[in-house]
Amino acid sequence: MGINFNGRVAIVTGAGGGLGRQHALALAARGAKVVVNDFGRPADAGEGTAADAVVADIRAAGGEAIAHGASVTDEAAVAAMVEQALARWGRVDILVNNAGILRDKTFGKMALEEFRLVMDVHLMGAVICTQAVWNTMRAQKYGRVAMTTSSSGLYGNFGQANYGAAKMALVGLMQTLSVEGARDNIRVNCLAPTAATRMTEGLLPAEMLKLLTPESVTPALLHLVSEDAPTRAIVCAGAGTFARAHITLTPGLHIGVGPDAAEHVAESFDAISDRHGETVPENGSAQGRNEIALAMAAAR
Repeated sequence: MGINFNGRVAIVTGAGGGLGRQHALALAARGAKVVVNDFGRPADAGEGTAADAVVADIRAAGGEAIAHGASVTDEAAVAAMVEQALARWGRVDILVNNAGILRDKTFGKMALEEFRLVMDVHLMGAVICTQAVWNTMRAQKYGRVAMTTSSSGLYGNFGQANYGAAKMALVGLMQTLSVEGARDNIRVNCLAPTAATRMTEGLLPAEMLKLLTPESVTPALLHLVSEDAPTRAIVCAGAGTFARAHITLTPGLHIGVGPDAAEHVAESFDAISDRHGETVPENGSAQGRNEIALAMAAAR
C-alpha cells in the first residue's frame, strides 16, 4: 500500500457518519492516529455517541483513535480537542474539515439566521479548527489540511445560496492558506465530494445513491492529506470518478477608461471571455500583473 500515515495524527470533523466516518476509518487503516470529532450525535445503535462508535470500529480493527464532541463553532472546545490530541500523541499532522449542515431554501424565503448558521458551521468552523492547529503545524514544519467544498459552491445549486456561499468561501480560504503555509510544508487542498450521506437523503434517486458511496470519495482525500500531497488543488470526487476544478483567468483585452469604455466592454465581451490561453494564476496578484502588462503594452 503506497500511501501510509504511520506516525501521523489526524483530526476529522463531522466524523460520526457518512464521509467523515469513512475518512477516519481509512486514515486509521493506513496507520494514522485519529481524533474522531462529531458534535454529540447519538449512535445509530447502542450507547454513546456516533463518534464513540467510529472509535470502537477503529480500535476493533487494531487502530488508535479517540472521540471528541466539540462543536466546530466553539473556539474553546476546539482548542481543548487539539490540546487533547497533543497531550496524547504529541503532534497534529492532518486536519480534515468535514463537518457541515444544510438549511436549504430559496434565497427569497431564507431567513438571514439560516444563512448565518450555515456560514458559521462550514466556513467559521473550518477557520476555527484550522487556526487551532496552524501554529502547531508551522512549528512541526509539516501539515496537511483538507477543506470540504462542493459543486454547489463551485457551480451553484438551486436552494443552496447559504451552503454554496460557504463552500466557495472555503476555496478562497484554501487559496491563501496554501500560499502562507508553503514555507512551513503545510499543504492545503479542497475536496468537492458527491456522496449519499445524511445531508443528501431525499435529494437523489435510489439508483444514483447506490453509486455515490463515501468509499468512492475517500481515495481523493487520502491523496490530498498524504506526504506527497499537492497544494491548492480542488478535487471533485464521486462514484469512483475523480476530476480537478480550476479557477482560471482569461488573457483579457485592454479597453481603457474612455467615456465609452462600458460600451466597448459590452461589444468585446466574447473576446474578453475567450478561454484560449487562459491560465491558473499562482496567486491573486497575477490578475493585477496581467492588467498592468496589457495597459502598458497598449500605451507603447
